[in-house]
Amino acid sequence: MKISANTSGSSLTTANPVEGGEKNRVINPELWQACAGPLVNLPAAGTYVVYFPQGHSEQVAASMKKDVDAQIPSYPNLQSKLFCILHKITLHADTETDEVYAQMTLQPVPSFDREALLRSDLLMKAHKPQTEFFCKTLTASDTSTHGGFSVPRRAAEKIFPPLDFNMQPPAQELMARDLHDNVWTFRHIYRGQPKRHLLTTGWSLFVSGKRIFAGDSVLFIRDEKQQLLLGIRRANRQPANLSSSVLSSDSMHIGVLAAAAHAAANNSPFTVFYNPRASSSEFVIPLAKYYKAVCSNQISLGMRFRMMFETEESGTRRYMGTITGISDLDGVRWKNSQWRNLQVGWDEATAAATTISTATTAAAATTATTSATTATTTATADDGG
Repeated sequence: MKISANTSGSSLTTANPVEGGEKNRVINPELWQACAGPLVNLPAAGTYVVYFPQGHSEQVAASMKKDVDAQIPSYPNLQSKLFCILHKITLHADTETDEVYAQMTLQPVPSFDREALLRSDLLMKAHKPQTEFFCKTLTASDTSTHGGFSVPRRAAEKIFPPLDFNMQPPAQELMARDLHDNVWTFRHIYRGQPKRHLLTTGWSLFVSGKRIFAGDSVLFIRDEKQQLLLGIRRANRQPANLSSSVLSSDSMHIGVLAAAAHAAANNSPFTVFYNPRASSSEFVIPLAKYYKAVCSNQISLGMRFRMMFETEESGTRRYMGTITGISDLDGVRWKNSQWRNLQVGWDEATAAATTISTATTAAAATTATTSATTATTTATADDGG
């Protein structure tokens, strides 16, 4: 399996603040990208973007497992989208959970020119090196303190250094770095009947140290420097303390909207945090992607539509459907918004397609690259490129 790493060079800062803010540790951008998911494409600093406060608020709700509260005050002067310049973007990982997120500094701008659009389009098309990786959702056996981690054979042969099969049994010591630059050592052995690849010694220490449970996912990558790296994706779980989560969710919603409204009124910089695993929709969109999705098409009812989705074990798949509706997701607070304003009837009546259809009742044309042709009247929405 391969991922595309963001290669915006010096425009991307990778830092992980430790307690007290006294020291920064560099986060490997390829590992961050693998943990974020195959459809996440961060814009580059210095480029123009489109910011959707509605989508930002939606992500807060998803993070807190709570719908947007009707009692949260609205900001009538805050538009549904803001054209901004992205001054800075920094990659982070939570020190407790390893969940990845990005910090972006945005500044609203009154307009943009053709040069800004071309620069955004050029960076979107820039070559991105492919990083080999594998991701596995852990079973109860994988997380048992008495067992080990069963590695898919093809993944082990592609990512891990080759074993010496003259040894009986073939075995080696593996060293892998996590997002915080901590080194974990595992014994990799090929044994059993039928024979399989296992991580044994060191694995239970990793599981207990990271507080990993069945349903969480672990991924290994080999970066461009041939370093072995590993990351974690947490399964979605209900917050332990729901009452405090509800309170923090409301305050976070108000803070997000107030900051955006103030920045829009004064053309002043403001900061947003993007958690790629909290929800599937990006709310800071490269200008070129937005322009192609909204300005280059005449989207209409009945038009064919395809969109890329993430699948099990971090794969990707395109699903086809037909646009059945075009309407505001929230016609009271965000009238005439282009955020998730398409309803799509998906072709496949499979369990996966049903899940996708339910999760994305309004498919986001503005959060994906969309194109249409008169001959086929097909709209496309491919986050993964």
